[in-house]
Amino acid sequence: MSVAARRPGPVWLFDLDNTLHNAGASAFKHFDGAMNAFIAERLQVSWAEADHLRADYWARYGSTLLGLIRHHGISVRDFVDETHRFPTLEQEVVTHVHDAAALRRLPGRKIILTNAGQAYARRVLRALRLDGLFDEIIGIEQMQMFGQLRPKPDARMFRALAARLGVHPRSCILVEDTLLHQKAAHRVGMRTVWMQRWLKHHAHGPEVGVYLHRKPAYVYARISKLQQLHRVL
Repeated sequence: MSVAARRPGPVWLFDLDNTLHNAGASAFKHFDGAMNAFIAERLQVSWAEADHLRADYWARYGSTLLGLIRHHGISVRDFVDETHRFPTLEQEVVTHVHDAAALRRLPGRKIILTNAGQAYARRVLRALRLDGLFDEIIGIEQMQMFGQLRPKPDARMFRALAARLGVHPRSCILVEDTLLHQKAAHRVGMRTVWMQRWLKHHAHGPEVGVYLHRKPAYVYARISKLQQLHRVL
């Protein structure tokens, strides 16, 4: 993880999929199939078994890749390179003019923190016309600590990131659709914002069926659009 340039205001840590765009209608329909194909080919198992392993590792570790590393020695780079090839992605990602305006108005540093690959994140941001608005893009490949992958929701990664940015965790605001990640960030002192914009009709993985009208104690604020972020300040 590199250190973004200092500037006054908080440090905003933005998730990407289902936070800055409706990934349920674009990327997510590709990710599961791509991961299944990768697992089936690398581990020489059936599609059904690959689908089971993908879902099981996500549920157990918060990331399919972590399970593949721990149990099968899969390379982070190989996984990201093989599972993030979506030739039609740019045509499927939907941009919203008001989102870019809302992000520009936010004071402080803005950083993408995604469990997807960095190159994929750059593609999505370009398609959304949000590239250039962020000081840094941190993909899952950059979430390494002492040679070990520590993606969200690893609290150690959140704490280390704040230290590398030269700020106290209290100065960081995580904007996320995934409650598990917010719980870990809250544990180290970060404020958390639950983006619910696409969860009712396009939830994916652990957020499927989540009751949206509740507000867990570790959630600082709930929003349905980026324009509401000014309330967090």
